[in-house]
Amino acid sequence: MGTKGARRMEKDLLTVQEVADLLRVRRNTVYEMLKRGDLPSARVGKQLHVRRSDLEGKLSGGSIDAARAGAPLVLSGQDPSLDLIAAHVSALPGMPQVLRSHQGSYNALAALYIGRADVATCHLWNEASGEYNLPYIPHLCPGMPARVIRLFGRTAGFYTAPGNPLNLAGWGDLARPGLRFINREKGSGIRVLTDEKLRTLAISPASIRGYDDERPNHQAVAIAVAGGEGDAGAGIESVARQVKDVDFVPLQKEWYDMVIPEARWEEPAMKAVVAFACSEKFRRELSRIGAYDFSESGKIFRV
Repeated sequence: MGTKGARRMEKDLLTVQEVADLLRVRRNTVYEMLKRGDLPSARVGKQLHVRRSDLEGKLSGGSIDAARAGAPLVLSGQDPSLDLIAAHVSALPGMPQVLRSHQGSYNALAALYIGRADVATCHLWNEASGEYNLPYIPHLCPGMPARVIRLFGRTAGFYTAPGNPLNLAGWGDLARPGLRFINREKGSGIRVLTDEKLRTLAISPASIRGYDDERPNHQAVAIAVAGGEGDAGAGIESVARQVKDVDFVPLQKEWYDMVIPEARWEEPAMKAVVAFACSEKFRRELSRIGAYDFSESGKIFRV
């Protein structure tokens, strides 16, 4: 084969990453399409490639939605409300399956930025601005214009033993000598809130017993406090209602938001997610599982 022929073949062959970029999906989604036989592929050396002509044929004249139709949607975040959204949209005719990725706020946004999630949720407090989420998103997703949908408010605070025997009333109480704290993992919204409050109060985390004792979710923190493993743990009010032998000390209202890349806002699946997340049905179902504030639900911000 001559040099020109080799160049033509090289131009016609797309890597998995190039296909993912053209379809604006994750690499894993492309591998799933190849595995199902939705796209023919050829191995050149150690890498799989897709002919540009084959991809264009699947696009039916350039329709990216047609190629995406069978690809699952990944919704990243930890609040149980997201299970309601995933189940509802997955059951709609013609909609893709919505998969759940249980990651904390920081990691959910990072996953959105690198293409490992399609929708992210977050509740990240910024002490300097006194705002949730909006100051963080442009920094964690640089160069990615997005729309932010306010889902609901929740109350954050301390889990304590019944009756709050230590009379805990504020973040500064974590500095009490001997108090045992149960923490969340780095990157979770409640961990960012706790870190920010301690920084403002000039309290060193190293001075707090148990600050490096991390649990993966609010339920695990509440259960640890109920079991006597710690005197206090930070979490949300709705979980305290679900765990026996735990009381709750309210400290701060937090806002829980959903982030969708602007480039994907008009996709039918994204519209279905937003429509249900902003619906009265969603708020009604959510009211059955916890204490939520819907006074700002449905607000949309651009970042």
